[in-house]
Amino acid sequence: MAHSFADAGADPDDNLSLPGWIYTDPEFQSVEIERVFRPSWQIVCHESDIASPGDYHTLDYIGESVIAIRQADGGIKAFTNVCRHRAMRLVEGPMGCAKKLVCPYHAWTYETDGRLTGIPSRADYTGLDPGRHGLAPVGVELWRGFVFVRLKDEGGPSVAEMMAPYAHEIAPYRFEEMRTISPVRLRDRPVNWKNVGDNYSDGLHIPVAHPGLTRLFGRSYAIEAQSWVDKMSGVIQRTSKHPWEAFYQKHLPHAPHLPDESQKLWLYYKLWPNQAFDIYSDQIDFMQWLPTGPTECVLREMAFALPDDRREMKLVRYANWRINRMVNAEDTWLITRVQQGMASQSYTVGPIGDGEVCLRSFARKIRGLIPEARLHTPPAPGWSRRPRST
Repeated sequence: MAHSFADAGADPDDNLSLPGWIYTDPEFQSVEIERVFRPSWQIVCHESDIASPGDYHTLDYIGESVIAIRQADGGIKAFTNVCRHRAMRLVEGPMGCAKKLVCPYHAWTYETDGRLTGIPSRADYTGLDPGRHGLAPVGVELWRGFVFVRLKDEGGPSVAEMMAPYAHEIAPYRFEEMRTISPVRLRDRPVNWKNVGDNYSDGLHIPVAHPGLTRLFGRSYAIEAQSWVDKMSGVIQRTSKHPWEAFYQKHLPHAPHLPDESQKLWLYYKLWPNQAFDIYSDQIDFMQWLPTGPTECVLREMAFALPDDRREMKLVRYANWRINRMVNAEDTWLITRVQQGMASQSYTVGPIGDGEVCLRSFARKIRGLIPEARLHTPPAPGWSRRPRST
C-alpha cells in the first residue's frame, strides 16, 4: 500500500528531513555501506549483454568489484572479482568474454562457475583443498531481463517483490526483449549519494527548476511512494515551442505494444536505495548513484530499447536525449548547491510537507536501519563502534 498522508504523525520525526550531517559524515557513510548497500540489490546489465557462455559484465562499487557471467547451461552466476590466492583483480573493464578466468598475477585459473581448477606449482601448496578456494559467490536475481546482484543476503525483499505494486504497469513495455542502445557511462558528482536520490523523487522542484519538463507536462506531474519504490510520472500534453521538445512531440512514433494511455506517458521508478528506471515509449534509461566518498558519488547510466530501425524512432531518441541532457544539467546544479548547504553549521533538519511522500519513505528506511539518523547533530566520533542497543 502506498504511504498515505494520514500516517504522517506516526513517527515524531516524520515531518522532518534527514539531518544535514549524514550527507557529509565519513563515519555515517561507513555504516551505510554495511547496512544499506551490501544487503541491497544493484543492477549490472541486461541479460542480452551477456548472451553467450563466458560473456560477463562487471560492477564496481563500495570497494568491491563483481563479475556477472553467463554459464554453459545458460544460467548466470556472479562472483567477487578477486583471486583467492593474493587478492588480484581477475578481469578489467566493464565487459568481456572468457572461457576461463585466469589471474594475471600468478595464473590461478577458475572455471566460469567459480571452481578453482588451475594452480601453478601445485605441489608447493601442501594440504590445499581447491574446493574451498573457489571464487566468492554473490547473490543474483534476474528480473524482467535485467541482472541484479547483492553482496550480502539479509533477507530483504527481492527486486520482483519491490516492484510488484507496479508489475501491471511495466509488463507492456517488454523489458525482456530490450537491448542496450547506450553502453555504461560513468559521471562523477561532488555530492553525497542521498542527495541524488532525494532530488530524483522530489516533485516540488519540477515547476520551479525544470522549465522544459513543465512545458511538456503542464500540471500532470505526480509522485507516490510504495514500500520499496517511488513512482513519478508526467503526461506530455502541451505543445512546446522549444525546438527539441516540439520535434519530440511531433515525431514520436506510435508504440504498438503499449496501451493508448502510455504513448505519451513518461514514467520514473526509483528502487531502494539508489537506482532508477526512466521509462518512455521510445526507450528506457537506467541510472544508479553509487557512493565514492562522504561527499562524492558516481552516476552509472545505461539505455535500453526494443529493436526498432525506423528513422523517426532514432531521431526521436536523440531528441529525448537532448531534452534530458538539459534536465540533467539543471539537476546537477541543484544537487551541487544543496550539498554545499548541507555542510553549513546553520542547517540541521528541514520540514517535510504532507505531499512529499517519497522523501518521507526514504527517510523512514534510513532511520530504521541507522537510528543515529534521528540526531539533528552528529554524535561523538566512534559512535558506530559502540554496542548497539537492543
